[in-house]
Amino acid sequence: EVQLVESGGGLVQAGGSLRLSCAASGFISSHYVIGWFRQAPGKEREGVSCISNSDGTRYYSDSVKGRFTISRDNVKNTVYLQMNGLKPEDTAVYYCAVSILGFATLIEEDFDGWGQGTQVTVSS
Repeated sequence: EVQLVESGGGLVQAGGSLRLSCAASGFISSHYVIGWFRQAPGKEREGVSCISNSDGTRYYSDSVKGRFTISRDNVKNTVYLQMNGLKPEDTAVYYCAVSILGFATLIEEDFDGWGQGTQVTVSS
């Protein structure tokens, strides 16, 4: 059974930084993609970034490009999301998820396993 555990959320002032972690276990596939999604109150969940464990392909949404960086540690089976230049509109619950389709994607329906989420709040 796939298990994903997020951590690193919190309260930060606008312009600040946070680093989210997604610790993964229980995979049966050697080729997978970890994605970060977020959901703000009253809004639909949106894809933020993803990374392929096999070739390191990375995608970012336009809203975070240039501010967020996704990285992976395959030894620790952990994916990180470094968030710099945070804005109040980045406030949301952030989820990591796994896709075993074998290609990088930010389409929510391509992901099967989800973490419980971690709250990120950016004050103005």
